[in-house]
Amino acid sequence: MGRVHNTAKEDFAPKTFTKQEVGLKTKSSYREIPIPDYVFDAILKERQVYEKNRNRRKKEFQDLDYICCSTFGRARSKGFHCRYYKQLLAESGLPNIRWHDLRSTYCTLLLKEAFNPKAVSKLMGHAKELITIDVYGDNKGIIADGVPEIEAYMKEVLPNMEEKESFKKNCWRL
Repeated sequence: MGRVHNTAKEDFAPKTFTKQEVGLKTKSSYREIPIPDYVFDAILKERQVYEKNRNRRKKEFQDLDYICCSTFGRARSKGFHCRYYKQLLAESGLPNIRWHDLRSTYCTLLLKEAFNPKAVSKLMGHAKELITIDVYGDNKGIIADGVPEIEAYMKEVLPNMEEKESFKKNCWRL
């Protein structure tokens, strides 16, 4: 969801300008990524809320099949979710960082831990390994220099050594 580039707000119905389905930038951006069971469980719970709202508001509900939507089925804007993200950061004692910074940190940490750059590139959805190396390869000091809280937090959520070695072996097969 987002806004269509090179368009004007007046071209869209009220409150829909930033809620358009926008395609991804490249072919490699379309990929399947594994998610932990707890995330899948949260999605299932959110789907139950969706079904409850759809049944409760039969006439008004816009059944667009978005799981994270308003009680009327309308898409949420990027700003709606950002508020909860910022709240989660504050509650966790983490610095106020942009959502996209998490992606950069994730990539930097994988490269810092000597994961296969080709595998990291594929995980990031980059079309070429060169993009990953150029953008993140020289940034290995970001965590130590800038945000030590994130590194400590990531150590808690990164896989243990046995899982890490298994993951590395599987990455070499990509």
